Amino acid sequence: MSESSDDFGLAYIDSCDQLTLLCIHGFPFSSAMWEPQVEDLSGVARVIAPDLRGHGRSEAASPPYTMSMLADDCVGLLDFLGIESPVVVCGLSMGGYVAFEIYRQYPERVAGLILASTRAKADTPEGKAGRDATIEKAKKQGVTAVAADMLPKLLAPQTYEEDDEVADFVQEMMEGTSLEGMVGALQAMRDRPDSTPLLAEIDVPTLIIHGADDQLIPVAEARAMKAAIKGAQLVVIPDAGHLPNLEQIDMFSDAVIDFVDALTENDHDHEH
Repeated sequence: MSESSDDFGLAYIDSCDQLTLLCIHGFPFSSAMWEPQVEDLSGVARVIAPDLRGHGRSEAASPPYTMSMLADDCVGLLDFLGIESPVVVCGLSMGGYVAFEIYRQYPERVAGLILASTRAKADTPEGKAGRDATIEKAKKQGVTAVAADMLPKLLAPQTYEEDDEVADFVQEMMEGTSLEGMVGALQAMRDRPDSTPLLAEIDVPTLIIHGADDQLIPVAEARAMKAAIKGAQLVVIPDAGHLPNLEQIDMFSDAVIDFVDALTENDHDHEH
């Protein structure tokens, strides 16, 4: 670069000058699960969806993993991209646990929360034992065995029976997870802190989205979070299981668009 390039002020337009939406996938998925939203939301937000360590195309870092590590990975990505202003953190299932951890450790980085198909409570003793059993199964029989067990429970029965395209997509995504990533994520979920005490402290706009037919986390958990988080909105999506963003794409995306629109309008009100 020649030195003269520093002599004048260069004006530019950047279409990324929008609110950033950080979308954190569930277990054992990848950023690919957010493809419909990346498309649907491009007009209202800059969408960034990481592959958590050991998932998708990210490196298969050696376990153990903790929620704190996964939160650091996500905030590290924002730093790397130079995103200093607060972002909306959208997490589905395990991604919701990571979202809580980001809010716990880096509240100044969070402009809003979208908690999809998730819960605030920690694992019960039975839940922890289940994680350990799944870790053993993954080590002995491979990630495909775990994916096969999970698939029917992930989707609404109707989706599972009638929508082969979604079922195949989800299965392929799960089977693409590394063994390290699967084991590490199960450890991180097993040992995650209880986020229930955090709920009363959340003072950013919060949207909770839950599938009416979620077989993994009952809708009651979503209602409990709504009751505990000041001003939270709850959208229950009919005919959707644990992956409402893939099972009912339009309804999910519309809920997010409305939430982001309201957030950005409020921002402008503060500026004037």
